[in-house]
Amino acid sequence: MITVSNLTFQFGGQILFKDVDLKFTPGNCYGIIGANGAGKSTFLRILCGELEPTKGNVYIPDTVRMSVLKQNHFAYEEYTVLDTVIMGNERLYSIMKEKDALYAKADFTDEDGIRASELEGEFAELNGWEAESDVSKLIQGLGLSDSYLYMQMSELKESEKVKVLLAQALFGNPDIILLDEPTNGLDIDAVIWLENFLSDYFGTVLVVSHDRHFLNDVCTNIVDIDYTGIKMYVGNYEFWYESSQLIQRMIKMQNKKNEEKIAELMSFIQRFSANKSKSRQATSRRKLLDKLTVEELPASSRRYPFIGFEMDREPGKEILHVEGLTKSLNGNLLFKDLSFHVYKEDKIAFIGNELAITQLFKILNDEEKADSGEFKIGVSITVSYFPHDNSAYFDGHTESILDWMRQYSKDQTETYLRGFLGKMLFSNEAVFKPVNVLSGGEKVRCMFARMMMFGSNMLIIDQPTDHLDLESITAVNNGMKSFKGNILFSSHDYEIVNTVANRIIEIHPDGSFTDRRCTYEEYLDYKREQSAK
Repeated sequence: MITVSNLTFQFGGQILFKDVDLKFTPGNCYGIIGANGAGKSTFLRILCGELEPTKGNVYIPDTVRMSVLKQNHFAYEEYTVLDTVIMGNERLYSIMKEKDALYAKADFTDEDGIRASELEGEFAELNGWEAESDVSKLIQGLGLSDSYLYMQMSELKESEKVKVLLAQALFGNPDIILLDEPTNGLDIDAVIWLENFLSDYFGTVLVVSHDRHFLNDVCTNIVDIDYTGIKMYVGNYEFWYESSQLIQRMIKMQNKKNEEKIAELMSFIQRFSANKSKSRQATSRRKLLDKLTVEELPASSRRYPFIGFEMDREPGKEILHVEGLTKSLNGNLLFKDLSFHVYKEDKIAFIGNELAITQLFKILNDEEKADSGEFKIGVSITVSYFPHDNSAYFDGHTESILDWMRQYSKDQTETYLRGFLGKMLFSNEAVFKPVNVLSGGEKVRCMFARMMMFGSNMLIIDQPTDHLDLESITAVNNGMKSFKGNILFSSHDYEIVNTVANRIIEIHPDGSFTDRRCTYEEYLDYKREQSAK
C-alpha cells in the first residue's frame, strides 16, 4: 500500500499539485493522466523517493518492495541481459554476487561457510533458483528469445533494450510497480502480453501512458492530475473520460440556467426598483441575485485542439490503384509485388514493417521511387500527406507560426489565420513563435493545421500521435473518424487503428503482405486463428 498525505509540490514558483491525500492498494492498477507538464512523471518520482515533496509525505511500509521502469536505456551497457533483469530485485542480485565472491575465494574459511549458508537460505526464499527461468519467461513474453540472455546490453538495439528494462521492472513479483510510458517502442504483441500480465497482477501498479486502449484494458482506477490537484476515480480511462465530459456539460447547463435567471432578475430590478408598489419585490429579488452566482468552470490545464478535415470535392470512381510495387533500401527488401486498389470510403491502416510503410507512403507522395511496379491516382483525387519525419518543414525555418501557415493558406488575412491557429491551441502572442523552436507536439499540430487547409479528399498519415498528449490524440482520432474521404495511415495508437480503419494491410518482414477488409480487432482475431492452425 502507498499512502499519500497532504502532498504538495512546487517547482520554479509553480504549484503542480497541492494538499493531495490518496491511497493506492494491492490488486489495483492506477492510470495516471494529465496534460503535458501537469506533473505525471514528477508524481511518480516523488512516490519512488527520487524527489522530495515541498510539503507532505509518502508512506510505504518497509517490508514492501517497489520496482520502477528505468528511463535511461544505456545505463546497463556492461551487463548481460540476464543480470540486468535480475537487478530488478536488488537484494537477490546482491546475494548472487556475494555468493559468487565467497565461492571464488581460494581460502574459504568456516566463517565464509556460515555466511554462504545464510545467503543460500535467503537466496532460496527469494526464488533465486528460478531466477533464470523467470527472466526467460519475461523476455520471451515481450518478444525476445532465450538467445538474448547472455548477450551484453550494449549489443542490443534500443527497442530491445526497452523490453529488457521493462522485464527488469516486472521481475521478482515486486509489491509495487511504477511504469512511466511502458508501451513506448513496444510492438503490438508485446503490448498485449503486458496488458495480460498487469491485468492479473496481485500487487499495486501505477502507470503513466498516452495509450488509451492500454489504459482501458489494465486500469481499475484513474488518477487525474489537473486543477493543481490530484483526484482518483474508479474505473478505466473510457469511463473517466465519459464521466468528465458529462460533468462538464452539466456544469455548463447549470451556468446557462443561472445566467438566464440573473438576466431575468436584473431586468426586473431595473424596471421596478423606481416603482414604489414594486420596490419590495425588487429588493427581495436583489437579495436573491446576490446569492445567485455563475459557477466558473475550473481552470483545467487540459486543452483540446480541433482537428477536422473537409473535402473541397467528392472523389470520383477512380481513387488509387497500386500494381506490383517493389522496394528495397540499403540492400534490404521492404515489400515485393505490393498490389491493392482503394475504393470509396476505404480507410486503410497499414501495419507491420514500419520502415516499409514509410517508404510506401513516400512513393505515393512522389518523394521516393519504387524499384518496380506502378501506381495511379484518380484525376479527381487530391492528397494531403502527414510524414513520419516532419523536420524538413521546420529545420532552418525562422519565420513565425503565423507566417509559416500563411504560405499554405488561400486566405492571407491575419484574422483568418489567427482563427485557424486558435483551433490548434496557438493564440495571442504564441502565433509569433519561430517554427524552428517549436516542441514536437506543436510541430505536429502545425502539420495537421497545414493539412486541414488543403481541402483534400485523400489523407496519407504516417504515425501521427508521436509527441502528442491524450487530448491531442483524441482530437486526431475524432478528426480521422469523421472524415468522409479516404485515409491511408499507420499509427501506434491501438484505439485510432481500431476505430478508424475498415481495412488492414500488413506488410510482413519478408516483403509479402496481407490485405483484409475488417477492423483491427477482427484482424488480430484472424491472426490468432491462423497461428493456432
